[in-house]
Amino acid sequence: MSNPFDADALIGDLTVTLDIDVLVGFYPQLDRAGGTPESVRAVLAGHRITAGAVANLRAALHDPRSGNDEVLALAGPDVVPVGVVDLRDPIGAVAEVERLAAAGVRAIRLFPDEQGVQADFPSVRHVAKQAARLGLVLLTGGDVRRFWRPLAGLDARVVFLDTHFYHLGDFLVVAEDEPGFCTSTRLLTSPDALEVVAARVGADRLLFGSRAPLYEPLVPRLRLATSGLSAADVAAVAGGTARTLLGIA
Repeated sequence: MSNPFDADALIGDLTVTLDIDVLVGFYPQLDRAGGTPESVRAVLAGHRITAGAVANLRAALHDPRSGNDEVLALAGPDVVPVGVVDLRDPIGAVAEVERLAAAGVRAIRLFPDEQGVQADFPSVRHVAKQAARLGLVLLTGGDVRRFWRPLAGLDARVVFLDTHFYHLGDFLVVAEDEPGFCTSTRLLTSPDALEVVAARVGADRLLFGSRAPLYEPLVPRLRLATSGLSAADVAAVAGGTARTLLGIA
């Protein structure tokens, strides 16, 4: 008996030109080969994702400088390096932000949950202020209902990577007041989430994210491909907006 559900057929020729949420490096959820640059590139290619904004897990969990240097060395047409800082060390984090900005990095990623940092810790706003001052895009994990607050009022460009469709209303009401606030599509998998964002604050607030290789890129690709967005909006969500945000031709 044939399977009536064919995800590839539904996705069709959708190509993602920039995934805003890609990781390399060792993580306990992966085997030791799962997070190598080679294996991550293979995952992306297998899902027709031509480039990723890539952060290093060693930088997030152990040693920011050496992890960031590893991802800087990967820079190329398919890898946009994303810097990582340790929010548990706000003084060192700002110094690392400044070093990365001087090296041409366009975005800084915050890992508050993995580092045990709460939204009201002074380090979050301190680091965000310095990144915004340098014109860097902030990519942040954490619950949008809490982490919007330290990032508000900074004229910052922020992409919330963990916006869940259960919390979409909260994202929308803060995004209406903060024109620089955007969201990854990774967890916006309800039947109308992408369409609601597009109607309420604009499709340019949506950036495709998969968190490959920790998560499966198929689901956000399928949701985007079968959305009610226009072809132009789909192309923008699938990488056009992210490339503009990060200053990539």
